[in-house]
Parts: sequence; structure tokens; C-alpha cells
Amino acid sequence: MTPVVTPAEMAEVDANAPEPIDVLIERAGAAVAREALDLLGGAYGRRVVVLAGKGNNGADGVAAARRLERRGIRVTVVDAAAPPPHLPPADLVIDAGYGTGFRGEFLAPALTPVSGQEPPPVLAVDIPSGVSGVDGSVSGRPWVATRTITFAALKPGLLFEPGASYCGEVRVADIGLDVEEVGRGSEPRRIRLAGASDLTRLRRELRRPIDSHKWQRACWVIAGSAPMPGAAYLAAAAAMRAGSGYVRVSSPGLALGESALPIEAVAYPLHGDNWAGLISDPVAQASRFSAAVIGPGLGTDPHTVEQIAQVIAELPLPLVIDADALRALAHAGPSTLSSRSGDRGRATILTPHDGERAAFDHWLESSGPMDGDPEPTGCARIDQTVALAQTAGATALLKGPTTVVADPDGQVRLSRAGDQRLATAGTGDVLAGVIGALLAQGASALDAAVLGAELHGRAAELAALDAPDSMVASDLLEAIGRS
Repeated sequence: MTPVVTPAEMAEVDANAPEPIDVLIERAGAAVAREALDLLGGAYGRRVVVLAGKGNNGADGVAAARRLERRGIRVTVVDAAAPPPHLPPADLVIDAGYGTGFRGEFLAPALTPVSGQEPPPVLAVDIPSGVSGVDGSVSGRPWVATRTITFAALKPGLLFEPGASYCGEVRVADIGLDVEEVGRGSEPRRIRLAGASDLTRLRRELRRPIDSHKWQRACWVIAGSAPMPGAAYLAAAAAMRAGSGYVRVSSPGLALGESALPIEAVAYPLHGDNWAGLISDPVAQASRFSAAVIGPGLGTDPHTVEQIAQVIAELPLPLVIDADALRALAHAGPSTLSSRSGDRGRATILTPHDGERAAFDHWLESSGPMDGDPEPTGCARIDQTVALAQTAGATALLKGPTTVVADPDGQVRLSRAGDQRLATAGTGDVLAGVIGALLAQGASALDAAVLGAELHGRAAELAALDAPDSMVASDLLEAIGRS
């Protein structure tokens, strides 16, 4: 997974660099010049404008300007502190005004194309000026870059909206800095971004042995109700597609007919008021399952909330807690999870969106800071997810354009897969089923959560090829197997 370093950590990396800052600036300038030449498609007759600030970011731009001039490019350097309303005509603008530590407001001057051409592309150095490296917030009126070249590691501001939409294609340049030595010493890099190679690695690790049988990867999905039978279908079908060998579905109070379930799933009815007790009954054979999913479409009436809390407390399985089960858990309190904490055989993953996460705020307020808490990053989404994971003693996944996953030790994983087309009913049910299947196959809670999000997002990208403007949750199911 790709390291992600906060601006404060990056300042520490720079301070501990074995080479002088002038050497690092020349390396950064060389990397910027290479990217500029790539965007220009050559040097002959080209014009480049460099917006340069007074800090290291501006120095990187000036170093790049010297190299481009040696290639015969006409370069104009403009002071970022006092730019004109319109830049001179250019084939490319290099934004080296302000870096990840910028505070204030940046108003980008107007771009001027060379006669008869489109407005020039923008190459941002480290991060577009006006975008916060901490959390991606935007101040003023930045340019939208065609490409951003950043150094040593990704920064949170490149990955979180709205700033991520200003960055264009992001490339990381190695200039000889070791980001692995900062922050947590010999422990694993705290924040990392998942990618396609990580998903490939997990699938290789979870490949079924030649002597496997269906019960080795069995997943129990407790979901659905009379108003929402589709939630159970989507979660169960996703678990099957994501590699679970056997899926049982229970929808309390709902007689699941053949039309309400994937044909490969097995219905297990939970009748009566005390349906939570039936789950732990010996007849249910819960111990034969490797993981469970609870919550999608169950409903929020008070009796259902009580039953969900009982299942969470008593079911001795790795568990994905989603949707209505999150609301039930938030109401019941952190003691509901106390019997599960500290037992790796009972890994627990919470999968809230922003509204569901806010329901846990009273947990965080009552718990206060804990010994050993990692330093806040300043990025609200990361810090909120870490706080929830630590207070719950569980892995937490916060859904969004950048999905954030944290475990109780403060390790953070990010996924950028998927896009706004996932903002449609039922896609969260699919994600819960995918994560449950990965848990059932033996993935760690951290891997199951972030790589489940990665698989889910990549399935959406594939499904959108067939239905770019009308994708629905069920379109993801077949695409999961191709992702």
C-alpha cells in the first residue's frame, strides 16, 4: 500500500533528510521538469509560465524553470505574492506557488492560451495552490490542475474532496526521502492508500486450497424485513460473489421466498419475538460459520433494536455491523461490544456513512482521550474514524469519496476506488456482504474492510461501463467477480 504522510510529518521528513535542502530542491526541480516536458510533448517553440512562491515549493518551480530553459523552452517566472490578473500566454503553467502548508486564500490569475489554442494545462507542484494538504479543503479560487507531482509520499489533501478534484492525475516522485522512518518509528506506516496490487495480493492469499469445502468460508447474513427484502438479497449475493462458499440468510419476521434470495443462498427463518436467542441456539449451528453480517434493512423499531444489540453481544463470530445495526449499537452503548474486544476470533467491523457515524458522537464525548492515542492528523474524516475505532475497540470504515478505515491501534487505510455513482440505494448492502465474505475467508479486519471497499469501488467502475448514467446496486454483483 502507498504511504500517505501529513504535512506535519513531511516537515519532519525534510528536517531529518540526509542531504542538504538545496540538493533536494534540485531533485524536485528535475522531477517537475520531466513532468512538464511530458505534458508539453516536446520542447521546441514551447512557452511555460511558472508561478513561484517564496518557500521551498517556489524554489522547486524555479529549479524546474532553469532546466526547461536549458532545453530551449521560453520560461517566464511570476511572483506568486503579486501575480498579474492574467498570466502571459503559455503552452503550460507550472503552479509552484504554495505547498501543503499554505494558510490563507489563493486567487489564481486567469490563464492565457497561446494564440489559437485551448487554455494551457496546469502542472501543480506538490499540491495545487489553495488546497490544504491536511484535509483537501479549498481556500479561494485555485486552478484545476491537469497533473500534480508530489514528492516522497501522498498527502491527505490530494485524496480528500473537494481538493482531490483540483489535482488531476497525481504522481509521486522519489527524491531520496525515507517516509517510513517518521512518526511511528519501527511500526508500520500509519496511513496508507490501497490499490489494485493490494487487492491482487489479498485474493492470492485467500485462494481456496484444493481440499476446501463450502463450510470453511460460510457467512451468515442477518438482514432484511418486509419493507426492505432487497437488502438481504444484495448483501447475500455480494457475499457469494466475493468468495463465500456458503451463505445463510435470516430476515426476522419475514418468510423469505425464492424470489427474495439468490438461488445459491439458504434461508434460515427467525420467528417469534426473541429471534436473537434463536441465533445462539445449538440448532442454529452458528459455530459452523466463519463470519456474519448484520444490519441491512432490519428496521429501527425499539424491539428490533434490542434484538440486534443482543446478537452483537452474543454471536461468537467475526461480525460486520452495518446500517440499522449501527443505529442499534449506537443506542445500546459501547458495553455491547465489550465481550467481543480483544478476541481476534471475534473481529468486528463497523461500516457507517457520515450520518451513522454521527450517532456515535456521544460515545466519543463520554470516553475522552485515551493513553496511547495517536496525534490527530487535522483531517476530520481520518481523526473521526480513528476515534470511533478506538472507542469501540473495533475496526471502523467511514464511507465516502475517499473511504477511511481505522483499527483500534490507530492504523489507517484509505480507498479511492469508485465514484459518485455509488451514491444510490443498496450499494452499502453490497459492501457489507463483500466485507463479510472476506472476513469469512480469513482476511484480517483491516484488510477485509479496506480491500472490501476497494473491490466494491472497482466493481462499480466496471458496472458503470455498461450503465454510465443508470447504474443500480444490483449491477455491482456480477462485476464483483470481474474486479
